Amino acid sequence: MSIESVRSIPSAVEVAVWLVDNVPVRLVWDQVRYRVTDTPTPLAEDAWAVELTHAARRVVGWRFQGTTSGGHSLMFEIAESELDSGWVLMRCYE
Repeated sequence: MSIESVRSIPSAVEVAVWLVDNVPVRLVWDQVRYRVTDTPTPLAEDAWAVELTHAARRVVGWRFQGTTSGGHSLMFEIAESELDSGWVLMRCYE
């Protein structure tokens, strides 16, 4: 995948995401519905536990392939909104 295939997202755009067992299964972006068609990869940040020697990882986003009903697939990277209002699209790859 080359850098030319990354879609330009002006800023973090809100998207609707449906989760099953806290894992994405569907996304709606720009009025288009995408079904998750691979195993989502969790994107985590290091969150230090009480003891600094034991780091815990917290999932803050996901990377997955989404496919329309017409068969067009894109790769999405989504993250939790900083305002806890849902999810935002950070990157989209063709």
